[in-house]
Amino acid sequence: MHQKKLALVNDVTGYGRCSIAVALPIVSALKVQGCILPTAILSVHTGFHDYYLDDYTDHMTPYIDSWKKNDLTFDGISTGFLGSVRQIDMVLDFLRDFKGPDTKVIVDPVMGDNGRIYASYTQDMCDEMRRLLSAADVLTPNLTEACELLGVPYRPSSDLSDADFSDMAKALADKGPQGVVLTGIHRDSCIGNFIYDHGRTSWVKTKKIGSDRSGTGDVFTAIVSASVVRGEGLEEAVQKAADFICKVMEYTETLDLPHNAGLAFEEYLTTLQ
Repeated sequence: MHQKKLALVNDVTGYGRCSIAVALPIVSALKVQGCILPTAILSVHTGFHDYYLDDYTDHMTPYIDSWKKNDLTFDGISTGFLGSVRQIDMVLDFLRDFKGPDTKVIVDPVMGDNGRIYASYTQDMCDEMRRLLSAADVLTPNLTEACELLGVPYRPSSDLSDADFSDMAKALADKGPQGVVLTGIHRDSCIGNFIYDHGRTSWVKTKKIGSDRSGTGDVFTAIVSASVVRGEGLEEAVQKAADFICKVMEYTETLDLPHNAGLAFEEYLTTLQ
């Protein structure tokens, strides 16, 4: 027996409850050791009107080389926001060096939302992200990202049937990841996650509470990543993440926090297991 170790490849943000600042405590609460590989360091996330950003690209190679020299191994690798083609290529190299036969790779594309790709994302980056998904065991895109990765026009969830979701997820799985979760799908008064797991499809739905908040996707991916690394099934992991976010969202709404303050998840960390 050994404690599972999960490498977290993402930015470090000082304030705003997102990225590694969210993932590390959640992964720890799930009794998995989180090991951070920073891609950037920010004072606050980019949803604030002013932020300081230190691009960590030039430091990533010597950082990773130190991990190699120390013969580190990981049971899982979870990737989040990547800021350039160069960083995506470095992560691909990292996966080649550190992905063992039993290492689970979870990729959250973090490319866009609501039908729009983020302004910082170039076409070259989108093309490289398609290469990265081929190395994933689990992929967690929203609809915007799924459409971009498939090279098809964006369609809102209201225009899509279960058969459409199944076709999209299977097309993504055919590119590498056998587990695909299409996240944040609006269905009447619910938020749904469509799961494709080795050819089997299912839904996980929870009631919609409030509106979009920064860091929600980071909470979701952290729970799914740690759960999958612990050997839990994908649907079970998604259900755990969705239930936790629903509970935390209700509490956060009672605090009347601004949207860029993220989810007040700290109150419920001890409920994760």
